[in-house]
Amino acid sequence: MPANKPAATAIRGRWAIAAVFFVNGFLIGSWAPQIPVFLTRLGITEFTLGLLILLFGAGAVSAMAWAGHLLARHGSRTVVTLFAAAGSFGLMLVALAPSVPFAAVAMFLFGGMIGAMDVAMNANAVTVEKKLSRAIMSSSHGFWSLGGFVGGGLGGIAIQNYGHLAHAAMVTAVSVLIVAFAVRPLLHDLPSPAEHRKFSLPRSPSVYLLGLMALLCMNSEGTVLDWGALYMRQEMGADIAVAGFAYAAFAGTMALMRFLGDGVRNRFGAVTTFRVSALVAATGMLVAGLAPWAWLAIAAFAVSGLGIANTVPILFSAAGNQPGLSSGAGMSVVTTMGYSGILAAPSLIGFVGERTGFAPIFIAVAALLVAVCLMSQLAARAEFSAGDQPT
Repeated sequence: MPANKPAATAIRGRWAIAAVFFVNGFLIGSWAPQIPVFLTRLGITEFTLGLLILLFGAGAVSAMAWAGHLLARHGSRTVVTLFAAAGSFGLMLVALAPSVPFAAVAMFLFGGMIGAMDVAMNANAVTVEKKLSRAIMSSSHGFWSLGGFVGGGLGGIAIQNYGHLAHAAMVTAVSVLIVAFAVRPLLHDLPSPAEHRKFSLPRSPSVYLLGLMALLCMNSEGTVLDWGALYMRQEMGADIAVAGFAYAAFAGTMALMRFLGDGVRNRFGAVTTFRVSALVAATGMLVAGLAPWAWLAIAAFAVSGLGIANTVPILFSAAGNQPGLSSGAGMSVVTTMGYSGILAAPSLIGFVGERTGFAPIFIAVAALLVAVCLMSQLAARAEFSAGDQPT
């Protein structure tokens, strides 16, 4: 039936962009088990490794900053296709690097391709939401988490049995295959009008406030990722096995809630979902900082993961629906600011935590999440009105 053709096209586009999210997470997750081999193969110290990882982050953030310009000129489908295809070879590029200088260039390029792909796929997910008139951003990020889980979980086994180059080749082959099938049904979105294509920063303060909110939310994730296990080990007296459950519990509940989050958001609305999610995340962080026992802290991190799960997807949807801005321009600002919360803020937190301990850090993160909750009305652009109809 002709009337159903646009809806069917949008649904195919929805699963296509979910596959791209999976590939992005799969590539990043597959890099994690390569790190020990990378360290010994190049004969470098942990300090040098940290600088190389920082170059990955610098490449990602710099690419995010100008990806909005490419999206305005060419549309998200073209940019997703370009960087998903190129990014599939990023891990192989790093695995082949024979020396530190080559590795530095490879890490910067790998980060840049992943970062530009990230902005473009989020912008395309906004296009799908507009076509379907319902939320799909949270579950898209759920597929990203699933890709990271698969990449990280299987990568160590593959490296141990077949070596790091064979593992990188398998990751590349799987990524290229998925991308080849996914790019064709991706939804088209029109490039911005010619007068909006000149590179310039958005003037609307609401975009930067959304970026600040994303930074604070993603900083919470980065804090648990980088310092949760150390907090459990040094201040809660947990052994190494138990300490590892801090981020595992957080990430597990976050992935689960991201798959459920679109239904919650469609039922209760973006602002209400965001407000409650921020408060749940803040409560979890507060209890983790005050907990007298390790397992209570782990349970609190799990609660915080439930809350954090839907905050960033809602903020990305709001960024892609700003009036007078292309979805790429708004997404570029918010993703760049948001990801700096994972890349830069945890270093400052480590410096402070070394002097104060990490319990006060988690309590302070809870207070910042309450501040984010008070700004929740800015997420209103992620709402879908009852009268919206699929295009």
